[in-house]
Amino acid sequence: MLWSFRSMSGQSSAPDSDGITPIQQMAASCSGAIITSLLVTPLDVVKIRLQAQRSPFPKGKCFVFCNGLMDHICVCENGNSKAWYKAPGHFSGTLDAFIKIVRREGIKALWSGLPPTLVMAVPATVIYFTCYDQLCAALRVRMGDHAQEAPLLAGATARVGSATVISPLELIRTKLQSQKQSYRELTDCIRSAVETEGWLSLWRGLGPTLLRDVPFSAMYWYNYERGKSWLCEWYNITEPTFTITFISGAGSGSIASIVTLPFDVVKTRRQVELGELQAKNLSCQVSSSTFSVMSRIVAQDGFRGLFAGFLPRLIKVAPACAIMISTYEFGKAFFRKHNQERTLGLLQSSNA
Repeated sequence: MLWSFRSMSGQSSAPDSDGITPIQQMAASCSGAIITSLLVTPLDVVKIRLQAQRSPFPKGKCFVFCNGLMDHICVCENGNSKAWYKAPGHFSGTLDAFIKIVRREGIKALWSGLPPTLVMAVPATVIYFTCYDQLCAALRVRMGDHAQEAPLLAGATARVGSATVISPLELIRTKLQSQKQSYRELTDCIRSAVETEGWLSLWRGLGPTLLRDVPFSAMYWYNYERGKSWLCEWYNITEPTFTITFISGAGSGSIASIVTLPFDVVKTRRQVELGELQAKNLSCQVSSSTFSVMSRIVAQDGFRGLFAGFLPRLIKVAPACAIMISTYEFGKAFFRKHNQERTLGLLQSSNA
């Protein structure tokens, strides 16, 4: 809303209180998203190839692929030996897999699963980070003595917005992958679903996503801002360095990922179930509520089941958060310095 107001008033190109414009914030977040994807994707590609080697994926089954920004459901196809997750290989471990994949298939194979997911991941990240900065700046002014809580509210609100925008696109992308439909067939399918179940059918599965992502976002930004401020005071500096933002991002991401892990387990299960139903061309309706899925997990695996995948999630989320936020802050610092130099140059030329 703040961004729209500035655009309507003809001030969208003027730097805000942070010293940069919304367009520059978008450029910084876009750069951070691309760098994060390029660095994190190979780790998940290797992980999936190792999983496929141990337990081959049967037709119609789904697996979760993460590019460091978002989780995506990939549907397995039968008889397609060229699929990137089915490429042959006998790997003894992670490092061995890295070396053999590069030797046999070329270095580009490490980014095999990246292109389809970047279409949504980068725009979603740009929306999320830009909205957060705009909201946080506005809330700090309005909240006065409670300005320290502004990142908590801004982070939660920004995540609700970005997740809501992306949810229908995720559903559409999964349908395209699972059923190999043409765009006309997909349009007819979506129109039919809307007519029979209403527009809300496009946001099926949004609830569990928000239950995980909104608390994660609120805790992440609050702990990140507090950690960054504390480290700046510790080292007696006014502006955070790349190292400080990296450490703060990794620490806050780790805390948030641990606390929200049960909701991540539920979200992943529901996403996989939904993807498999779509692959079999069955009704996509998943009646189980978040609480009932949790109850089923506890009954089957005990409370430990709610924290399944603890270490892999931590190893994946912490560096992804650290890389994203540090490159984003670096980009903002670059644009801030550029704006200051430009303003100084204009002042000097006007005085001359």
